[in-house]
Amino acid sequence: MAELIRGLQAARVRANLEALRAEVAAAAVRAGRDPAGVEVCAATKYVPLEEMPALAEAGIAVVGENRAQDLEAKIAAHGARFGWDFIGQLQSRKVKLIVPHVRLIHSLASESALRQLERHATTARPGLEALVEVNVSGEAGKAGVEPDALSDYLAPSPLGGRVPITGLMTMPPLAGDPETSRPYFARLRELAAAHGLARLSMGTTQDYVVAVEEGATIVRIGTRLYG
Repeated sequence: MAELIRGLQAARVRANLEALRAEVAAAAVRAGRDPAGVEVCAATKYVPLEEMPALAEAGIAVVGENRAQDLEAKIAAHGARFGWDFIGQLQSRKVKLIVPHVRLIHSLASESALRQLERHATTARPGLEALVEVNVSGEAGKAGVEPDALSDYLAPSPLGGRVPITGLMTMPPLAGDPETSRPYFARLRELAAAHGLARLSMGTTQDYVVAVEEGATIVRIGTRLYG
């Protein structure tokens, strides 16, 4: 397990953020896209609660949490400083704890979580949207809806009251070469286009430039910001 990040300096994080945004903008331009169409979501799984103010001082606007309990604690302490996303594995029993707080859930991936999202739609934060995690790589044991099952998963619910699903997310296999992720990102973009979905959460520190070139609208960045 990775260690918690301590001693964050706002100036260092700000410099990293500015460099990252420049790289994202250049990748968007290469792809014929408007750089303003790409958000940076700072992944804060390993950022302790007491270090969060440094991120706000550095100019980070959106953060993504992986655990419901950490999300609740950090929002209680620093809720007004950021927009909050949930980017971790979405357990159905945790949905009710998450939906009042976040603007976006990146990781909807099971029928049980979908049903819970419908059940708790009335307590959700106004404007909440959800993204479906797709197992584009077909890795055994990896969370995500299979591409061939996506149409059925997105079918209108007879229960109604669904939080709107506005995009897709994927996690390609870990790799040293960012180009290894390109076909997975391209496939996710094709799936989103086929289903009329606008948001694409894809790309992390290992491959965010390639993700932007392939259409990412949100990149989830951790160590690139904090190193």
